[in-house]
Amino acid sequence: MPAFRFSLGLAAVAVSFVGACASEDMPEASDGQALYMTYCAVCHAADGTGNGPMAAEMDPEPADLTLIAARNGGDFPVAQILSKIDGYAQGGTTGPSMPMFGDLFRGDLVPLDTGDGVMTPTPRKLVALLEYIESIQVAE
Repeated sequence: MPAFRFSLGLAAVAVSFVGACASEDMPEASDGQALYMTYCAVCHAADGTGNGPMAAEMDPEPADLTLIAARNGGDFPVAQILSKIDGYAQGGTTGPSMPMFGDLFRGDLVPLDTGDGVMTPTPRKLVALLEYIESIQVAE
C-alpha cells in the first residue's frame, strides 16, 4: 500500500507541476528577439544570415539561421535546435564553436511540445529564443 500512495503522490506532484507551467503565458518571438540580439547576433548577424561581426574568425562559419526549416523540408526541428542552443548537441569544430547557453537560460519553466506530443517543462528564455529563431525562417 505505501508504494501505491507514493505513486499517487508522485502523480499529483507531476500534474500540479504541468498545471503550473500551463497557466504561464507562453513566450512569443518578440520575447526572444532581445535575447537573440544580445547572445546570437554577434556570430549569426542581426538578420540571422550567419555573417555577424565574429563570423569571419570562425571555422566553421556560423549557420544561416533563416534557412533551418528550408533545409529540413519545411519543418522546424524544435528538439534539434533546443539541443544546439542548450549545448547538448555540439559538433566537432576546429575553431570557436557554438557556446553552451543552457545554464544562462535556466529559470522558470513553460510547457513545450518538442515534436513528440509530450509537453516538456522547458526554460522560458530558451523557448522565447526558439520562437524568435522560428519566426525568422525564410524559404530557400
